[in-house]
Amino acid sequence: MKELVRNLAWPALCGLLLAILIIQTQPGWLGLPDSPDGQYSSGGQLLMSDGPVSYSRGVQRAAPAVVNIYTSTQVSQSETLPFANPTLGDYAETIPSPLRRQSSLGSAVILSSNGYLLTNNHVIAGADEILVAMQDGREALAELIGTDPETDLAVLKIDLPNLPSVSISNSDQQRTGDVVMAIGNPFGLGQTVTMGIISATGRNQLGLNTYEDFIQTDAAINQGNSGGALIDAHGQLIGINTAIFSQSGGSQGIGFAIPARLAVEVMQAIIEHGRVIRGWLGVEVQPLTPELAESFGLEIRQGIVISGLYRNGPAAQSGLLPGDVILSINNQRVSSGRQAMNQVARTHPGDRIDIQILRDGEPLQFEAEVGIRPSFGS
Repeated sequence: MKELVRNLAWPALCGLLLAILIIQTQPGWLGLPDSPDGQYSSGGQLLMSDGPVSYSRGVQRAAPAVVNIYTSTQVSQSETLPFANPTLGDYAETIPSPLRRQSSLGSAVILSSNGYLLTNNHVIAGADEILVAMQDGREALAELIGTDPETDLAVLKIDLPNLPSVSISNSDQQRTGDVVMAIGNPFGLGQTVTMGIISATGRNQLGLNTYEDFIQTDAAINQGNSGGALIDAHGQLIGINTAIFSQSGGSQGIGFAIPARLAVEVMQAIIEHGRVIRGWLGVEVQPLTPELAESFGLEIRQGIVISGLYRNGPAAQSGLLPGDVILSINNQRVSSGRQAMNQVARTHPGDRIDIQILRDGEPLQFEAEVGIRPSFGS
């Protein structure tokens, strides 16, 4: 019996070692789930230091392209130095000095290896000097290329070699429940990563910007995170952190980010034209409420009512009148004034669009040539 055990021991040991090797390198052969990094314990369990329980790989991909922003503004001795609006995620303090300079902190994201960065307009507004500090320790003064107050975005440029850049998610639709991470410089502590999920998409009518299409997240966003990156679990950029909803000034789990698609469109327009050129009709509208519909004798419940027209604007020149109910633009049903404004804004000035309306209960169709939206300030 002892001889038999000795004869079987060596083959059994070799078989056990071979099984462990297969589990660690090719778990799929045995029907086990694949580890993202092939890291299994000797018992076949996924190691807790990697895989779905760790997002370090995604952070490592994106973090080098997220930078800290330090701005300074010289103010007169008579000026007070108020702290910035806490809902906008920036942080300001007064540095005592004979020059009375106001210093503020924020974040930015490098989007191209030739040095273009995106941040929030409110982070750099009024700054005399903008200093960019990178994760690798390098620093550089940034040139302000242009701003778009209506989306609260600004484009900067730095001149440094071998710059990292963030990968932009090619997904057109972010989903509620997706894991996301916010990277920024809260309270000037240095680069910090927080994690959460997408709480909602398409948030608007918050009164923050003219054009709003925010991603809402519960990833902690605090003062100084403005202009930083919101990334997915793979380290791809999905948004620019912009604002928080807070009654205390600290994170309460309601943060907002500008979608990367919109931010990149704005950046490209600023680089190419120096500003964002948007389509414009020159109308003021209000929702078609049930009460308004009843007063007009209408059975429909979807549309917007023209409440005012800009003199000699595109809509006025096309023949539209106050009281007209806009039902659709280019055969796309109009659900809200903001949705219609965004649709027109994405139309190239000079293009002609079809507008379907109701006037005194009668359906009519007009054609208007889209104009260039004037600058109404921030």
